[in-house]
Amino acid sequence: QPVKANIHREITGAVKSITVSLSKTGKFYASILVDDGVEAPALLHTVSKVTGVDLGLSHFTVESNGRKTANPRFVKRAEKNLRRKQRQLSRKAKGSANRAKARLLVAKCHEKAANARADFQHKRSRTLVDENQAVIVETLKSANMMKNRKLAKHIADAAWHSFVAKLEYKLKEQGKYLVKLDQWYASSKTCHCCGHKMEEMPLSVRKWDCLSCGTTDIDRDLNAAFNIRDKGILELKAAGRSSLLMEAA
Repeated sequence: QPVKANIHREITGAVKSITVSLSKTGKFYASILVDDGVEAPALLHTVSKVTGVDLGLSHFTVESNGRKTANPRFVKRAEKNLRRKQRQLSRKAKGSANRAKARLLVAKCHEKAANARADFQHKRSRTLVDENQAVIVETLKSANMMKNRKLAKHIADAAWHSFVAKLEYKLKEQGKYLVKLDQWYASSKTCHCCGHKMEEMPLSVRKWDCLSCGTTDIDRDLNAAFNIRDKGILELKAAGRSSLLMEAA
C-alpha cells in the first residue's frame, strides 16, 4: 500500500536498504541507502588552501583567516519556552491523555532546536569545505569537558562532535582533507609568533601578552586557530600531501 511521504531529494541508483525510525514527536523517517555507482574521488595530491578552525562556546568557530562565527546557542534561545512546557507537563496526571499531549509539546520544542542546530552546522561546514582543500581541527573530548557543571549544557548545545562529523564526510566527498589534532595540543596557550608556551591559561583569559617575544593583546581563540593551522600543515607535509602551500588561510 502506497505511503505518503516528503522526499527530500531524487533517489538515483540501486536501493540497498531502507531504515525506518520513529521520532519522539511521532514522525516516521525513512533513511534510504543507495549505490549510485560513483566512486569517491581520490585525495588531492596538492593542497594550497588550508584553514585552522578553533571550536568554542563564545564563538562557534574561529578560523585562521580571522573570521569568527557566533555560537547560536539554540537550547538557550528555546529555554524559556521549554521551561514553560516542562512545568505544564509536570502538572498533568500521570497516564492521562493531557500528559501525553504535554509530553509531545516538550518533544517538539527539543526537536525544533535540534533541527535548527543541524541546519546551522550543515551550512557552516559546507562553507568551510567549499573554501578550503584541507581543514584542521582539534580533537575535543566533550565528555570530559562536560564534567564542568557550569559549561556542560552549553557544550552539549554546541555539539562539536556532530559538526566535525559533517565536515569529515563533506571533505571526503570532494577528495579533501580533515586533519584532527591531538586533544592535548596546547593551541590556546602557545604563542603563534615564537612558540613560547604559557604555564597556565584559565578560560577567563581572553587576551594575553607573550613573555618571550613581547607580542601583546594576543586573542586567545585566533591564536589557537593560527596554531591549529600551522600544526595541521606540518602533519600534511609529513604525510607527503602538501607540496604546495601558498594560500594557507
